Amino acid sequence: MTSGIIFDPFSQSFTLLQGDGTPFNVTIPEVDDFILYSLQICINYAAQLGASIVLLIMLALLTKPEKRTSPIFILNSTSLAFNIIRNVLQCLYFTGPFNETYTYFAGDFSRVPTSAYAISITATLFTFLLLISIEISLCLQVQVVCITLREVYRQIIFAVSTAVALVAIGFRLALLVLNSESTLSLTYLQPLDWLTSATNITTTISICWFCMVFVTKLGLVLQQRRKLGIRRFGPMQILFIVGCQTLIIPVIFSILEYTTQIPSMDSNVLTLVAIFTPLSAMWAASSTGSNKPASSPRVRHRKFFSSSSSAGNYSDKKAFSCSPSPSYGASTQASASPLSSPAHDRFLQVGIDLEKQGL
Repeated sequence: MTSGIIFDPFSQSFTLLQGDGTPFNVTIPEVDDFILYSLQICINYAAQLGASIVLLIMLALLTKPEKRTSPIFILNSTSLAFNIIRNVLQCLYFTGPFNETYTYFAGDFSRVPTSAYAISITATLFTFLLLISIEISLCLQVQVVCITLREVYRQIIFAVSTAVALVAIGFRLALLVLNSESTLSLTYLQPLDWLTSATNITTTISICWFCMVFVTKLGLVLQQRRKLGIRRFGPMQILFIVGCQTLIIPVIFSILEYTTQIPSMDSNVLTLVAIFTPLSAMWAASSTGSNKPASSPRVRHRKFFSSSSSAGNYSDKKAFSCSPSPSYGASTQASASPLSSPAHDRFLQVGIDLEKQGL
């Protein structure tokens, strides 16, 4: 004070002793940063946990019983379950013995129980399993949406999709192994920084690839349907909208990992994909259910007119029987001709296959 140095009470330090009596200093800003980091990352994981639990409950309650055995429903439910377990374990880790104040600053992990090591490694394992579940689900959806393409094109897309998915899974597996070794040996491995970034990038690229294929194919189908006069808002439009947001929003969170101080923003990438996929399925299913033929006044009028007409006009009956189901957004006017066009049937097939898979 007498030498002219201004005293800042907010940057004071205090002395702690290690197990062997060696003193070391810790400043108040360091403690503040430690507490803030723990709070921010726990809020992040808790928000993902809550969203996953709510959506899993909604998925179980709103999905029709006959669709609960479909591959897409099983994969969606599995992804949400894996994500719930992953986020619970992450919250336990950041509120457990590894994150105690003295343990953190002194680097003394002698009192950390074996269960804490198991929680840390298991959390990383379930992140890996979550990625596998999501990649399989995306591969299946791309395969379904490309059902109308030529065989050679479908084989090329499937081969590229498999390669992209395997690269992302390979990087995640390498991170799982090295991170587990680092946890068990209580050492910090510098290459993990590069590997963590590479894992985040490859995962984001794989999600973008699948969503681009999905959105592009659906966009072409919707364009052809508009040319055929089918303009009703239905499941395909819903899948297109959710596909676009799955393409954009996870990329934003992946970029935020490198541009913001909020920790573990990239962990939201897998959570968003795990949430958006079943959300689109439920939205599309609700739209399909609301477009039943019985709910259309024009369809009811045609049924009454057909049943009350004398001698039963054969051409009218044939036109009505050949009309596509309004569940896929087909208008009655577009299907009034006795024979539907081949292009019309081909693009409706995409909607039928999506419905069969429970998308």
